[in-house]
Amino acid sequence: MIQILHNPRCRKSREGLAIVEESGQPFEIVKYLDEPLSAGELQDIIKKLKIRPIDLVRTNEAIWKQEFKGKSMNDNDIIDAMVSNPKLIERPIVIHKNKAVVGRPPEKIKDII
Repeated sequence: MIQILHNPRCRKSREGLAIVEESGQPFEIVKYLDEPLSAGELQDIIKKLKIRPIDLVRTNEAIWKQEFKGKSMNDNDIIDAMVSNPKLIERPIVIHKNKAVVGRPPEKIKDII
């Protein structure tokens, strides 16, 4: 089943959800701001995305700039920051089988569904 990590307030996330809906395949919406991910779940997603944790961070968010920018952080520190502040996680993320993609642009979602 397809999973989409979704923020309903985000235009790109809504566009990504529309692509998933149009696929006609069964899917699950994960509102990660309401139900925060664990460090393990986030690590699993990062592995499927084949990126480094910092590449999943929304570095233009005020909380990143105020709390974390310029600090020496390892991958676990960055994951902990995203777990504590889910707003920092790039969106939408679509997971299908053993692959994942950040839907920016949303059309990238079509590559895995």
